Amino acid sequence: MSDPEKIAELEMKLAFQEDQLQKLEEAVLTQQRQILALEDSVRLLSDQLKQINQGDTKSPEGPPPHY
Repeated sequence: MSDPEKIAELEMKLAFQEDQLQKLEEAVLTQQRQILALEDSVRLLSDQLKQINQGDTKSPEGPPPHY
């Protein structure tokens, strides 16, 4: 294999690696956005659950009549 052929092959490999690296970076960014959205959803649901539970403890109702 001649030097120009070796250089051309290395350039192709480099271009392929750069392309793959860009795709991986995009995938990581997409996943990070999804993780942040899921964290927000969990936080919101947790807050709602706390409010529901707090509302139950403040209820003036006693136990059901069958107790």
